[in-house]
This record gives sequence, C-alpha cells and structure tokens, in this order.
Amino acid sequence: MIKHYYPSIVVLALCSLLFLALTLLRSSDAKALPPQQYPIMDAVANKIILKYQQSTCEQLWIKKAEKAPPTPEEQKAVIFLKSDPQMRAAFIAKVAPPIANKMFECGMIP
Repeated sequence: MIKHYYPSIVVLALCSLLFLALTLLRSSDAKALPPQQYPIMDAVANKIILKYQQSTCEQLWIKKAEKAPPTPEEQKAVIFLKSDPQMRAAFIAKVAPPIANKMFECGMIP
C-alpha cells in the first residue's frame, strides 16, 4: 500500500520544490534600484565620461600637453568633492574605470 502512494508523494515534493525555486528567482528580479544619492555629481561624472569616450587619442594628447587652468565650473566641482568624502569616493568610482580605459587605449598609461 505504501508503494501505491510513493509516486504521488515524489510528484508533490518536486512540484513544491519547483514552486519554491520560481518564487525565490522571481523575488530577486524585482529588486528596486537604489535612489541616486548625488544626482548633480552623477550628471557631471557622465559629462566627463562622455567627453573621454568621444575624444580621439590625439585630442587627449593635445589637451594633456596644453595643461590649461581649470574652468570656474571645474573649480566649483573640485570644491564640492573636497568637502564631501563620500561624494568624492562615488565620483572617483564612477569616472575612474572609463577614463583609465581610454588612457590605456591611447598609450597614456602603461
């Protein structure tokens, strides 16, 4: 008599495991994105990243050779970054990879 119920128990257990797995997978897909902590900093960082991505290596070499003084906007951004260590860390974490990658491609860093 136990053998008669054994396949039904196995099927029920497998269905339960499948339902549990689907539930766990679905909840991981529905995670909300964290709100932007520094929207102005993100906009500035995106502008800088875009500038590097759209520049040719020759343009970057010329800009490096010119060593122009920072603009008032750049000075203001530096002051904000110096005053907030968390914002500075977020800014560097965002801009460093694409800038370093471009500089590497252009032979500006070994």
